[in-house]
Amino acid sequence: MAILLKKTDRVAVQGITGKYGSFHARLCREYGTKITAGVTPGKGGGVFDETIPLFDTLKEAKEKTGCNVSLIFVPAPFAVDAIMEAVSCQMDLVICITEGIPILDMAKIKRKIVQQGIKLVGPNCPGVITPGESKAGIMPGYIHKPGKVGIVSRSGTLTYEAVWQITRLGLGQSSCVGIGGDPIHGLSLREVIEMFWEDPQTEAVLIIGEIGGGEEQEAAQWIKENPKKPVAAFVAGLTAPLGKRMGHAGAIILGQSGTVAAKLEAFREAGIKVIHSVSEIGKGVGEAIDQWNRKKMVW
Repeated sequence: MAILLKKTDRVAVQGITGKYGSFHARLCREYGTKITAGVTPGKGGGVFDETIPLFDTLKEAKEKTGCNVSLIFVPAPFAVDAIMEAVSCQMDLVICITEGIPILDMAKIKRKIVQQGIKLVGPNCPGVITPGESKAGIMPGYIHKPGKVGIVSRSGTLTYEAVWQITRLGLGQSSCVGIGGDPIHGLSLREVIEMFWEDPQTEAVLIIGEIGGGEEQEAAQWIKENPKKPVAAFVAGLTAPLGKRMGHAGAIILGQSGTVAAKLEAFREAGIKVIHSVSEIGKGVGEAIDQWNRKKMVW
């Protein structure tokens, strides 16, 4: 079983004829994702790579192909309209890879998706992958292996490092979700963790957080109140000075709640295994599972 993205899902790529959209659409298709449509205004009626039909609108693509997932590679100035189009089409899942969408625009989108109950991943994220089944995003597929660890992350490249370590340990991943690092985005850490809680294939969860915001604390409190599976966590930005941005708007410390120290303390209080080094992420996940199993034996 998988969360968010399944092998049977039919994906439409908005912005498929652009440089990045075309490159990653091909990689997703090679991985096994059912790319059933491409959307580029003005190119409707054409064909991408001789097999994927092109449409002017997502609405038409959905009507003609039955696509239920939207993967967005539209440039930032037009990405808001692309997301809103996907929302109006009531797609089951919307994944926006685009970076640089203004915060005010995302605030308007956030209100809309909450009202309509749309699942949005991103923006400014690597996407979603269910190893061995389907991927919708920019992550390297070959490092993933079907398994039992669910990963939810605010970082892209750190996710890949964590995946590789977990794969080498033989644990594998059930699903990996990069929620994005912008201050306003779709699904939160807690919401994804709730999905992992209900997924029978996921036996353990890894959280990769960053400085800035309070999502890690919110997730930690929820886990503390709902202990069900072993959890390990790593937070990037320990040595970042106050007020320092780490590449994107979401990773900036505003007050004490956004510091790594505050996030790690919240994880410890929730009984979550805290990982202090990138090189020990895989090891930390294994230790979290072992500690949980020992507790179960005592119970």
